Amino acid sequence: MREWLKTAVFYEIYPQSFYDSNDDGIGDFDGIIAKLDYIRELGCNALWINPCFDSPFMDAGYDVRDYKKTAARYGTNEDLIRLFREAHQRGIKVLLDLVPGHTSDQHPWFLASCQAEENEFSGRYIWTDHAFEGIPDHPYISGMKERAGAYMLNFFASQPALNYGWGVPSKRWMSAPDSPEAIATREAMKDVMRFWMDQGCDGFRVDMADSLVKDDDEDKSFTAAIWRDIRQMMDSDYPECALVSEWSNPVQAINGGGFHMDFYLDHVGNGYNTLMRDYESEGGDHSYFKMDSGGDIRRFLADYLPKYEATKDNGYIAMFTCNHDTPRPARTLSEDELKLCYAFLLSMPGVPFIYYGDEIAMRFLDVKTKEGGYQRTGSRTPMQWNHEKNYGFSNADAAEIYLPQDPSPDAPTVTDAMRREDSLWHVTKDMIALREETEDLQADGELKILHDGTDPFVFARGSCLIALNPSGRTVSLQLPEIKETKILYQIHAVSIQEDEMTMTPQSFVILQK
Repeated sequence: MREWLKTAVFYEIYPQSFYDSNDDGIGDFDGIIAKLDYIRELGCNALWINPCFDSPFMDAGYDVRDYKKTAARYGTNEDLIRLFREAHQRGIKVLLDLVPGHTSDQHPWFLASCQAEENEFSGRYIWTDHAFEGIPDHPYISGMKERAGAYMLNFFASQPALNYGWGVPSKRWMSAPDSPEAIATREAMKDVMRFWMDQGCDGFRVDMADSLVKDDDEDKSFTAAIWRDIRQMMDSDYPECALVSEWSNPVQAINGGGFHMDFYLDHVGNGYNTLMRDYESEGGDHSYFKMDSGGDIRRFLADYLPKYEATKDNGYIAMFTCNHDTPRPARTLSEDELKLCYAFLLSMPGVPFIYYGDEIAMRFLDVKTKEGGYQRTGSRTPMQWNHEKNYGFSNADAAEIYLPQDPSPDAPTVTDAMRREDSLWHVTKDMIALREETEDLQADGELKILHDGTDPFVFARGSCLIALNPSGRTVSLQLPEIKETKILYQIHAVSIQEDEMTMTPQSFVILQK
């Protein structure tokens, strides 16, 4: 396990929307460098930067045209390397976004594979034998290229699937996971990873990490074997670099694939979804952190605890405030509700991720799709730094800004949030600082549930007791563990008398023996 992950708190940056340093309306590497001190002031000591490689941007950079070249809109390879260096000088690690399952249809590998004549890239992608043979249960395109065959897609029409083999090959054109062409794809991706780790990158967030081998078995064992091989390479040659998977199955990703972290993704009805995004359920919003919603923490625990217990010795479950694919939590939660939610996320085991702007409760906006964003676009709008031109994001004309910004008179900004002592920004900063200085609150500190019934919810992290009351009523609870504790941190009023704790509405407290 990477020791630095114990105290890591990540900040996710969507580079085109963070800070524009050259007034062209789009964020860039120099803009990120200019705001590193802000990120460190908030307390975050690690970054995840969304795709920044050369791309036609049909899917916001998740359609890579050249894995070893940065997108010109953000700067040069040298600019990104300087970002690594500047971040490291401030004690900040940097993960890049790796897209191993597909490329852009403009990638040289794909263009070569489209040729009728066989070449070294003919097996780099998944092709059938002729143009009239499709791929059952998978998206594909045929009749568009010189080569006589249909090729598989992973997502959009511009994203042909790379060939890592099939779990059970049943057609002549299906490669086995240990075939020369599948191994060549894996080794090519390892070469990409080595290239950037040699330049100072501290690891990768892996897009669609479970999607490599097609029609894999129920345990994703063939895909997991690929990642174990990659983990072995990293342990040998880059022992401080880390991997976090977009998998949302920690048993498969961590125990099976060897990932250091696995994201607890927002899937309808799963435990994470019940915390703050359960507004698609029958009968209204039953999110646990929605005040008086009727939400029940036991719905979260029933899903989370078995995953945590099964993987806690091998890696970390990573929970996030939001990401570039998820509606911002301020879409449905008030600032007071978000304070409790973030305090909870930052006091749980595992490695937390904060999406840029969530620390100031930036809103989900109803805007038109941009670069394949569709319904996700509203979470990708430019950062709101202050109330100057374009909220301090850029000095370009408003028409040139990457996406529209919040037009509301009360649009949240970093300047306003830092000025208000009771803001969500300060709660986030305070909780990150407390986590950093309190070993029991760090990624690998033990977890014990003390009370999971009607509010409050109480759990222990070593010598720390954490209690939440997200409801709109005052609640009390008697617990012998409360005796002889002191308050380390609280949101709203909490009182302790012997073994009884009384919590006012929407309150949170951390006690320590």
